[in-house]
Amino acid sequence: MAALDLLGRRWSLRIIWELRDAPVGFREMQARCGGMSPTVLSTRLKELEAAKIIATDEDRRWCLTATGQDLIKAFGPLHTWAERWAEEF
Repeated sequence: MAALDLLGRRWSLRIIWELRDAPVGFREMQARCGGMSPTVLSTRLKELEAAKIIATDEDRRWCLTATGQDLIKAFGPLHTWAERWAEEF
């Protein structure tokens, strides 16, 4: 599965973004992403886990793997650009 295909799926980037600071459990993730059905959340989590971007910790919460943390670092320039762009509006 190509990275852009996976990351382009609805909610994938949001899930990764929500995990940037700390592990998050299933219910908390669903609450943070209001409007996402449990079925879609479960599917996206499984896809991201299969891609080794996320994993579960000892408390069964979702967290970023080293690969996922590298992905967050790659978002840095895009985030900076998006903030500048948003200021224009």
